[in-house]
Amino acid sequence: MEQRTPPGLSAFALMILLCATWGYQQVSIKIASEGISPVLQSGLRSAIALLLLTLWARWRGLAFWQRDGTLRMGLLAGLLFAIEFLFIYLGLAYTTASRMIVFLYTAPCLTVLGLHWCVPGEQLRWRHLGGISLAFAGIVLAFAGKGGARPNAWIGDVLGVLAAVGWAATTVLIRASKLASISATRVLFYQLATSTALLLPIAPLVGEATIGALTLPVVLALAYQGVIVAFASYLTWFWLLTRHLTGRLMVFSFLTPLFGVAFGVLFLGERLTTSFIVAAICVATGIVLVNLPAAGSCDHRQ
Repeated sequence: MEQRTPPGLSAFALMILLCATWGYQQVSIKIASEGISPVLQSGLRSAIALLLLTLWARWRGLAFWQRDGTLRMGLLAGLLFAIEFLFIYLGLAYTTASRMIVFLYTAPCLTVLGLHWCVPGEQLRWRHLGGISLAFAGIVLAFAGKGGARPNAWIGDVLGVLAAVGWAATTVLIRASKLASISATRVLFYQLATSTALLLPIAPLVGEATIGALTLPVVLALAYQGVIVAFASYLTWFWLLTRHLTGRLMVFSFLTPLFGVAFGVLFLGERLTTSFIVAAICVATGIVLVNLPAAGSCDHRQ
């Protein structure tokens, strides 16, 4: 298995771009919900991305089906991926987007802990764990002051935690199994194909198959989720996972909800608070602690 290395400047830049892309997804989901039920959105975005990925792979001459023993793990990764987004979209019917993000973004902590115990070469030192804790504290600080929780918000909160578990389990599974040795294209294909096959039939069963007015903003928001997020950004993310230590990359995920708040300020007129500025500093400091090499060491396994 190819040895992963700590991310460099190019990986840092890509991760920041990805986090900004994922942060805006919260805005796009709200916009698309004006015309398309949330769970149906999730299935449609997977279907759109699956179509694009298939066309892109054919253009590149890449094959999805090979007898290499990854089918079972690939289907399991796809199931976890589908469950994650089913919980997210269902949870948003009960709780606010801000509360959902808080619980969903416990996933990086769960992932790093899982990798620490399950994947050789991903063990973290106390300094790294301290950086992750500081980044997580920043997330809590950023959203602790946001109120307006809906009735039965705890249902959405629980679904957010379950979604985080699904996300973390997916990442650990990919890194700890044969999926780590195949192309990012095939890993994403497993996830998109399985989630499309599951989420589209589930949508009408849970009363989430409504399509209303397909205005231009609604269509563009759905296209953003399918083309930019589920296709381009996820393909890039899995490509990074095949080359760099996952624990070091996952800490950047803490930036995503902060980007989400920033986009809320820019596009929804929300007020930028002092707590958010302090939270951003905590997250940035946590990233530095996790990614700084040990003094006098060139060990890429640290």
